[in-house]
Amino acid sequence: MKKLLSVVLALMLLASMAVMANAEGGKVYYLNFKPEADTAWKDLAAAYTAETGVEVTVVTAASGTYSETLTAEMDKGANAPTLFQCGTQSGVETWNDYMLPLDDTDLFGELTTEDFNLRNADGATVAVGYCYEAFGIITNKELLEKAGYTTADITNFETLKAVADDIHARAGELGFDAFTSAGLDGSSSWRFSGHLANMPLFYEFRDDGVTAQPATITGAYLDCYKNIWDLYITDSAQDTATLASATGDQAEAEFGEGKAVFYQNGTWEFANLTGTFGMDPANLVMIPIYCGAEGEEEAGLCAGTENCWAVNSQASAEDQQATLDFLKWVVTSEEGTTMMAEQFGPIPFKNAKPTANVFFNDANELLAAGKYVVTWAFNYTPNVDTWRAGVVDALTQYSAGGDWENVVNAFVQGWAVQYNNQ
Repeated sequence: MKKLLSVVLALMLLASMAVMANAEGGKVYYLNFKPEADTAWKDLAAAYTAETGVEVTVVTAASGTYSETLTAEMDKGANAPTLFQCGTQSGVETWNDYMLPLDDTDLFGELTTEDFNLRNADGATVAVGYCYEAFGIITNKELLEKAGYTTADITNFETLKAVADDIHARAGELGFDAFTSAGLDGSSSWRFSGHLANMPLFYEFRDDGVTAQPATITGAYLDCYKNIWDLYITDSAQDTATLASATGDQAEAEFGEGKAVFYQNGTWEFANLTGTFGMDPANLVMIPIYCGAEGEEEAGLCAGTENCWAVNSQASAEDQQATLDFLKWVVTSEEGTTMMAEQFGPIPFKNAKPTANVFFNDANELLAAGKYVVTWAFNYTPNVDTWRAGVVDALTQYSAGGDWENVVNAFVQGWAVQYNNQ
């Protein structure tokens, strides 16, 4: 009996030592946001544990249930997530008491831009954007070169217009035009009432220091919006009278079939252009949307994200440090950067791996060159669908010969009305 008791006590002592060792070293619990990346995260966690001995647990919330799952898991005290997702400013307001300031961490030091991060009311970075999407003007380099130009010739709106005007003037001899159709059918109009509308909103909000949804806007940069819209509908083979019914598929096909040099869209188009239309990735590049704003020569692509990491400030100091160490490994190691490139495309970190999607690589190259990110100001739009519908109606009227003032009213007065309705 004494021998048995000795064995039991020894085992209890070993277990206690193991727990103490784990507490000293810390552990990681990541509540993952994306079900499609569940296996990849769990495999990466296992690799990190095998390399370091640090326990990393990955739990993935079911699609569409992240907020509810996070709320439930955060009630688990010492067993709550040490790493979680917070993708919006309203999320910061909700979870600020659980968000560790990250400005002085090694993870923060690996970033190539702070533009995708979220800050609290004190200005501290409490969530780090780890991937993003981007949109701009997709360009067929081969056709551009046939017209006698390269992307190096396009550095602002003035040079974009000069190149596009020349291509449009010679469309008959070249066999292609400058821009694809700027269709205002519902399948296409979001590119202009949402993404293109981001240009005047971004510059206005940047100037005014806007960090939350404003009740009103001034439309200070709507001349820039007019600049680029006029270029789209003038330097194209599409008759402006038929824009109301021109579709997104039509514009995509015009570009994919080599009928136009320029096509406003995003990183998500890469698969269709290279797959469905068989375009050579080497002939594709995405350039910024230039609209005539002062200093836009230093602009990068329009990029944004709702994918941000936050570290639980209520976790133990050991678990916080273990989580920060894990994140640094994710964005610097061969295993981590490979998984991130495969699952998320570009990541805004110094050791980011190139992806097969050249548009993401274009975005990263512009970031590395020090260009500023044109962030997604359209995320602040009140009653977004209704506001955009008013802008589309006004653009349709203007493109058919109407007054530009209708577009201005749809933007400015429409914003105030929808903010109040909201």
